[in-house]
Amino acid sequence: MSGFNLSAWALGHRSFVWYLMLLIVVAGGLSYTRLGREEDPSFTIKAMVVQASWPGATVEEMTNQVTDRIERKLQELGTLDYTKSYTTSGRTTIFVNLKDDTPARHVPDIWVQVRNKVNDIRGDLPSSVQGVSFNDQFGDVYGNIYALTADGLSFRELRDYAEQARSQILKIPGAGKVDLLGTQDEVIHLNFSTRHVAGLGLDQQAVLQSLQQQNAITPSGVIQAGPEQVTLRVSGQFTSVESVRAVNLRVNDRFFRLSDVATITRGYVDPPQPMFRYNGQPAIGIAIGMKANGNILQFGKDLQARMREVVATLPIGVGVHLVSNQPAVVEQAVDGFTSALFEAVAIVLVVSFLSLGLRAGLVVAVAIPLERRA
Repeated sequence: MSGFNLSAWALGHRSFVWYLMLLIVVAGGLSYTRLGREEDPSFTIKAMVVQASWPGATVEEMTNQVTDRIERKLQELGTLDYTKSYTTSGRTTIFVNLKDDTPARHVPDIWVQVRNKVNDIRGDLPSSVQGVSFNDQFGDVYGNIYALTADGLSFRELRDYAEQARSQILKIPGAGKVDLLGTQDEVIHLNFSTRHVAGLGLDQQAVLQSLQQQNAITPSGVIQAGPEQVTLRVSGQFTSVESVRAVNLRVNDRFFRLSDVATITRGYVDPPQPMFRYNGQPAIGIAIGMKANGNILQFGKDLQARMREVVATLPIGVGVHLVSNQPAVVEQAVDGFTSALFEAVAIVLVVSFLSLGLRAGLVVAVAIPLERRA
C-alpha cells in the first residue's frame, strides 16, 4: 500500500497549484510593503530606578531609614535578581534589576508591583521623606531630534513655541513619545539684604513663612443662595514679579513691603538643568519617538510634512534644525540590503544557467527564496 505522493498530487492539480503559488507571491509582496522598519529592534530593559529624597538627612540616616527599608521590601519580588543603591546626603538612588529569564510580557506588571510595594511602606519611612519616584522608561529611543534656536526672543518664548510644535507632532498617527530637551524652569529669586532685615528687627524665616501663607491656596467657603451655590475665591496669589514686589507682609504685628528687605528678580533655576545646544548656541530640542512596530520610513515622511507646517507658523527669528534623522539612516540601510540581495541572486542565476543549463537553473532560482527563508 503506497502512501500519499505529494508530487503526483501536484501534477494532477496543476491549476490549483499555480493558484496557490500566485497567491503566496502576492501575499509576500504585500507583506513586504507593510513590514515594520526601524534602525534597531525594540527590546525590554529589565531594570528600574527608584529615587527618594530626605532634605537634611545624613548618609547614615538615609541608608538606615530609607535605602535599607526599600531594598528589604523589594526582596519580596520573586523575579528580582539584585538591587544596587547609591546614597548621598538627603538622597538615595536604587537600581532594581530583574532576572534575565523574566518574560518581557511580564515586566510591566512587575513594575506595578514595585510601585505598590514601595507605597506599602511609605508609612514606615520618616515623615520628611519626599519625592519618591520611579523610572522604568529610561531605555526609550528617539529616532528624530530637532533643535529650536531663537534670535531676538527670550528662552521662555522659545519654550512656548516648542510646546506648540510638540502638540502638532503628537497628532501624527505613528508618533510615540515626544519630549523637550534642555528646558529650564523659571523661578523668582529673593535676595535678602541682611542689613535691612536686621535694621527692621525681622526674622528671615518669619518673612518667608508670611509670604507662603499669603500665597497659599485654601478654600474660602460657599454661599448658599436658594437653590444655587456660589463659591468664594480669595485673590492675592502671586502671578508675576510685580505682584511679588507689591506685596505687603505682616510680621510681628508690623506691615512692610517685601521690596524693602529683598531684591526680587526673575530667572531660571541655578544650577541649571541639563542644557541642549546646537552649534554652541542654547537651544531646545524636540526628541521624537515612533510607536512600536511602525514603519520609520513612512513616519519620517509624515514628520517632515508636519514640520513644514510647523515652521510656516513660527515667527522670524526661530530656527528649526534637524539634528538626528533615523529615517534617512534606515532607508540607506534598506536600499543597501536590497541591492546586495539582488546582486547575489543575479550572480547565482548566471552561474546556475551557465553550469547547469536552463531547466536546472530555473529549479535553483525557484529554490533561492526557500533557502533564504530557511
